[in-house]
Amino acid sequence: MNAAPATSSAPTGELDPQLQRRLQQDSIVLGGRTIYLNPFLYWRRFDANTDRWLRQPGQLQEDQIAANRARFYPELDWDLLDEDERTIRDGAVEMFLKSLELISTFNPELTAGQLLEVERKMAVTKKRAFERWVTKSLKRRQQDEDRERRRFDRERSLRAWTEWVALDVTRQAVLPFSALLVLAVGAGWWWGSQQNCRQVIVAPAVRTAN
Repeated sequence: MNAAPATSSAPTGELDPQLQRRLQQDSIVLGGRTIYLNPFLYWRRFDANTDRWLRQPGQLQEDQIAANRARFYPELDWDLLDEDERTIRDGAVEMFLKSLELISTFNPELTAGQLLEVERKMAVTKKRAFERWVTKSLKRRQQDEDRERRRFDRERSLRAWTEWVALDVTRQAVLPFSALLVLAVGAGWWWGSQQNCRQVIVAPAVRTAN
């Protein structure tokens, strides 16, 4: 499906102020044409591979991301960032590069100067949004990995237990214990039944003569 993202037909002045600000951050007008800066506004023109490529961090080479750090974060000293902060910023750099590639693909008429304007506005308006997106995406990935690790641990424990039970040594050790357990249960049942069947003798009441 090649339809472009839908836009509202209501006049700009009638839009909710928050929505109007959002639209201004997500688009730029160049040569009378509206260019969307939010890469997810092109989702109707994605195939499954493109959607997965955009949504999953780690699709670009590390050296490509490192070479573009100063391009989108000239104010940062990357050596002072901790590992988590660096991972999030690297993910945001990856989102910038992917977004620019998508924008140039879906808007091939843009000149180099216009693409530079797109990049400049994106650096101002989309930086925090990309960082939030990467943070949530990494959190979801960690949750998926933890869930998969727990499932693997359960399967490994079950497999180890099954293999242990199947050993001849295990059966030889468990068999006497099982026999003793059966005997103990049987003896307990027999003793309980004897207790229930035993008659309780009550001594007759004796009247005392006055």
